[in-house]
Amino acid sequence: MRKFFLLISAILLISCGEETLPKPKGYLSLEYPDKVYKKGVFSKPYTFETLQITESKNLPKNWIKVEYPTLKASVDITYRPIEGNLRELLIESEKLVFEHAIKADQITAPVEYANPNTKVYGSLYQILGNAASQVQFHATDSSKHFLKGSLFFYTKPNYDSILPAVEYIKEDMIHMMETLEWKN
Repeated sequence: MRKFFLLISAILLISCGEETLPKPKGYLSLEYPDKVYKKGVFSKPYTFETLQITESKNLPKNWIKVEYPTLKASVDITYRPIEGNLRELLIESEKLVFEHAIKADQITAPVEYANPNTKVYGSLYQILGNAASQVQFHATDSSKHFLKGSLFFYTKPNYDSILPAVEYIKEDMIHMMETLEWKN
């Protein structure tokens, strides 16, 4: 009986103390630098503004890779001259977007862009889900130039984790379209 009393006393002494409370949910706090843009200095048939923290790499065929080193991402810009094949280029661009449908949860309706003053017309698609590319756009002057941009991350896609970075870079891609100018 004495052992039983000691056991109950020990349990009561050990269990007495502060009440254990669950920890509150933590929220990811990502901070991105303020956006400051610079005019791209490309020896290409086009130019546009890029974010100052990016690095642009010239590639063959008038292509460019705009790298975001801190975000481990890039916007790959491909250029094709229009030689009576605008329809084919538009179909190919849309086909490249919908190749991601296998992994995508949704592909948004294209956001159309038109600036008659600079002769830039295009569309921007957002691909929701764990696809390889989350944002793609194309732009053209409808007669000589066709440009396509695709966002890629240097990691296996996990859409929930990269969503803030996708939104940050998507704004830059829209800015690229808005500042796009063709050279003759």
